[in-house]
Amino acid sequence: MKSSDLQGMVIAGGILTLWGVSLCVLLSTDVSAMPLLIPAGILVQTFLYTGLFITAHDAMHGTIAPSLRWVNVYAGRVCAFLFALFSFRALQAKHWEHHGAPASEHDPDFHDGAHPQFWSWYLHFMREYLSWKQLVGMAIVFNLLHHGAGVGIVNLLCFWVLPSLASTVQLFYFGTYLPHRAQQSDYRDRHRARSNDYPVWLSFLTCYHFGYHWEHHEFPHLPWWKLPSARSVVKK
Repeated sequence: MKSSDLQGMVIAGGILTLWGVSLCVLLSTDVSAMPLLIPAGILVQTFLYTGLFITAHDAMHGTIAPSLRWVNVYAGRVCAFLFALFSFRALQAKHWEHHGAPASEHDPDFHDGAHPQFWSWYLHFMREYLSWKQLVGMAIVFNLLHHGAGVGIVNLLCFWVLPSLASTVQLFYFGTYLPHRAQQSDYRDRHRARSNDYPVWLSFLTCYHFGYHWEHHEFPHLPWWKLPSARSVVKK
């Protein structure tokens, strides 16, 4: 096993583990006795949900374990399913369409031309990816956790439902809207993307460096944690 494979597996496994442990702890906690836990838990779990999707995204590029394809497929399937019952294969197909024709009519992530504003574009984006089967499936899981496992409704709404929705806004804002919202005349090359200029620590907190988006399109073989290095080279 190569060191790059081991590093990627440790990072992906760490995010998945933190997400799972955090969720289990938060769902089993009596929030009525610790009301301040609610906003903190929402923020932490939203950040970890975003990390869960970023891990699935890196799996689409085969960058978790570059020489072990099966690891990427397995990790991608698990993370995509846990995020919102997504099909990893369907997500991967749409994501490569995005890379093939970013910010164009052939890009499933781009607005339809009539809705470039943030919220209308976000709703268009979500309709492209969410299916009624997922919504029904998540409703079933919600009821199983509440009625079957005895998890409180407040816990489910605050630490499962709200963080997953908030993370889609975070991912969309920093990974799609800001990088690709430029007008046609503003695009400098075929990537049709721009990067934020945040310091590394803020870039990590906002979206696991996904805001270094031009670098991601230029170097799609790099995992998220190597994008700051690419950014520093490009800026020189």
